[in-house]
Amino acid sequence: MALYIVPLFILFIFVYACIKHTDAYRGFVKGAKDAIILIFDILPYIVAILVAVKLFEVSGLLRVLCDLMAPVFHLLGVPSELAHFVFLKPFSGAGSIALYNDIIAAYGPDSYIARVASIIAGSSDTVFYIATIYFSKTKIRKLGCAIPIALFCTFLAAILAAWVCRIF
Repeated sequence: MALYIVPLFILFIFVYACIKHTDAYRGFVKGAKDAIILIFDILPYIVAILVAVKLFEVSGLLRVLCDLMAPVFHLLGVPSELAHFVFLKPFSGAGSIALYNDIIAAYGPDSYIARVASIIAGSSDTVFYIATIYFSKTKIRKLGCAIPIALFCTFLAAILAAWVCRIF
């Protein structure tokens, strides 16, 4: 049944367009044209955040931050082996997925560390990438509250993930 959802949805759109006497093709072309304009509008923001993420990793700042915060993580119940993962997740989705795969391979899928990493991966997102995309098309330029709150929630999710895995 799941294989038919998308084709049925497309068919529904065309039937609905015929009932409403609208030109579905012209609407599709207009939407595609607007999407291309949107891509060119947000492309500089995407490139900037990707370069910043790579510089954060290559400069060694990420490693220094992880080394400094590992004892704090251990004190809060988060395995210190996950410090790198927790700090990379808000910056890079692809990088954190690669690191997540390394964690699974190193510790095994049923280990405590892998289970905590799984919850962190599912309960947090790439804060800076999302903020870049969403706020690049709005008039909101002051991210003074949004970014810190999102980062706090990401780190709180890591702490709660460790606590939940300890209980269960």
